[in-house]
Amino acid sequence: MPTFRAAAFFMVAIALTLPGCKIVKTPTAEEAAEQASGGFNPARQVAGLWDDKVIPFLIARAGPFQDVSSLATSDLDAAAAKYGHKEKDGTAPWTFAAKVSGTIVKAETKSRAAYLETDVDGDGKGDVRIQIGPVIKGTAIRDSLDFVNFNEFKNQIQWAEFGKALNTHVIGLTLDKLPRESLEGKKVEALGAYPLPSSGQPALFTPATITIGG
Repeated sequence: MPTFRAAAFFMVAIALTLPGCKIVKTPTAEEAAEQASGGFNPARQVAGLWDDKVIPFLIARAGPFQDVSSLATSDLDAAAAKYGHKEKDGTAPWTFAAKVSGTIVKAETKSRAAYLETDVDGDGKGDVRIQIGPVIKGTAIRDSLDFVNFNEFKNQIQWAEFGKALNTHVIGLTLDKLPRESLEGKKVEALGAYPLPSSGQPALFTPATITIGG
């Protein structure tokens, strides 16, 4: 009677001699989704663009929030030409690249859509809300970029997934690491984008980079 080791060797030898026999790796959920969509992987796409294109674009395009906001109020066309972007088709508002430098006057951290009410002009009142997640409303980062557009994507679903992937990337890269306690009175510096707010509403700013307290 053959030993267990000999029997195992015999079975492996049979498997290797069978024509067309090979071990097939079970794809991960991400790989399966990528295969089903014809190779679309928004997380990988965003990771490839972030350091080389997204951040350099925002640095070059952004103006101080006070300047961007003031110009958008007095001359929207001039602000759009200098700091803004929006898709040619559709009804989305202008989205502006901006830099926020100010003091946190209120930190709403109990909500999952947390934000920092920030004073940028020294009057002690909040001028802009910086989103810090983990839920990010809107797709301001995507909508501020002039080197990507809807027509490059297969459909509206992929366009939406790309915008979501940008938000997810900055959450994992930066926002998840931010402190959540004793934030009022601290300085904050952020680079990012915001859509033109409705009249009387605060600007809702999505940061691509952010530093709190130095």
